[in-house]
Amino acid sequence: MALAFIVPGLDEAVSEKAIAILQNRLSQEQEAALVLKHAHWNVTGPNFIAVHEMLDPQVEVVLAQADETAERIATLGGTPDGRADAITRNRTWKAFDVEGRAGTEEYLKALIEYYDAFIADDRKAIAELDDLDVISSNIIQDHVQELEKFQWFMRSHLA
Repeated sequence: MALAFIVPGLDEAVSEKAIAILQNRLSQEQEAALVLKHAHWNVTGPNFIAVHEMLDPQVEVVLAQADETAERIATLGGTPDGRADAITRNRTWKAFDVEGRAGTEEYLKALIEYYDAFIADDRKAIAELDDLDVISSNIIQDHVQELEKFQWFMRSHLA
């Protein structure tokens, strides 16, 4: 990939590695927003309104995370890819598999499983970024804190 520039203190190879990691995170963040909105539209049954209304703010959170990740890619001289096909092209995680209308318990269990992978992937990215670019690592660390908090909310509905 051709970088537009290299930020002070990083070299081209390090920047390219960090950008690749961040692009993967961007794709999963964008997909998470779509998955959450899908669940928001299709969840049914007991506690419907509580789960329905809980999901929308999380959509906004992961979209804000995606924006922050994309801006970090651009800051590093890269070109963030926010196109829909980039999500599937960059997918290294299991796709969300609940389709159509389903009960709150089914959606919450599937979302918790999705978030297990999402958080684990973010934690892996943090470990890789720690050696490359601590600023990028810190951004993803902040994202994980929000994801873990929301996962706690989902788990609490099933307790």
